[in-house]
Amino acid sequence: MTKRHITFIVNPISGTHSKEQLPAFIDEMLDRGQWDWTVIHTEYAGHAAELARDSSARGDWACVAVGGDGTVNEVARSLTHSATALGIVPCGSGNGLARHLCLPMDMRKALAIINRGNVVQMDYGVINELPFFCTCGMGFDAFISLKFAEAGKRGPAAYVENVLKQGLKYKPQTYEVEDETGTRRYKAFLIACANASQYGNNAYIAPGATMTDGMLDVIIMEPFNALDAPQISIDLFAKTLANNSKIKTFRTKAVHIHRSQPGAIHYDGDPIVTGTDIDIHVEPSGIRILTNPDQGEDPGQPNPLLNAFSDFFNNINNVREDIERQGHRIQVLNKLLLRRIERMRN
Repeated sequence: MTKRHITFIVNPISGTHSKEQLPAFIDEMLDRGQWDWTVIHTEYAGHAAELARDSSARGDWACVAVGGDGTVNEVARSLTHSATALGIVPCGSGNGLARHLCLPMDMRKALAIINRGNVVQMDYGVINELPFFCTCGMGFDAFISLKFAEAGKRGPAAYVENVLKQGLKYKPQTYEVEDETGTRRYKAFLIACANASQYGNNAYIAPGATMTDGMLDVIIMEPFNALDAPQISIDLFAKTLANNSKIKTFRTKAVHIHRSQPGAIHYDGDPIVTGTDIDIHVEPSGIRILTNPDQGEDPGQPNPLLNAFSDFFNNINNVREDIERQGHRIQVLNKLLLRRIERMRN
């Protein structure tokens, strides 16, 4: 039997996971009767995309991104519309696509999934000619990407802290949103387009999104006040954002967005400054991805711990007028919220 070749592209500086044991784990977990492989480390920004293009041109059966969401995006965008499958060994701080695909965060277990060789043809998105595989967005979505990239700490608590602290300073813009049904005008805090369900760190911007329906989930978050912020943060982690009164959602194959002024957009968390017109569309079945045959995509069911936490917040919410009269409502709510999310962080 002819062996199939896999190239592992390792970002040595992504995330907080050590990758020194990767070669030993590959030897342990991959079947030498089926596979042979090469391990290559990136040396500079954009190197992963170059290495993945080479892998595809060689006709490799799979090219595996070993790193975080940025590494995954670089590798994946070089494999679109090719016969080479994308594999992921998640080693970043967010791991959005890996979590959506229910891939293990443990390196050995992720390699065991690759060894099983289950490939599914999946969708990806494009924003102003930039491919994305989880989410893209503008407004606060891109603004928080900049802040999160600058933050010294990562993880869900840091994300929520940025939402709570920075979100109340951000000034919403006016957007004209056009799809096949017509044009609508929104004043919005953010507009996100989701191919997969989450940003990473189990923060679910589109809990019902799937990568096999040929559609994008568009999420419009309307402006909100200080007391709305903790509940929105909870809804992100509890997979209940669609139930929030500040959220409007629809699905589409393509959308054109005109905004009142230039600014940042992001694709899979990487921010870039662009003009007032943004075009976003889906590329159906445009990439082959190694998936978990036992779980497939995240089913989007609520996390029981976070539902319990949401009930806790709602109890606090019932007495928030009393907290407001005491003059420290936000400090009390935020401290309680962040303390409990810190206990739940992965």
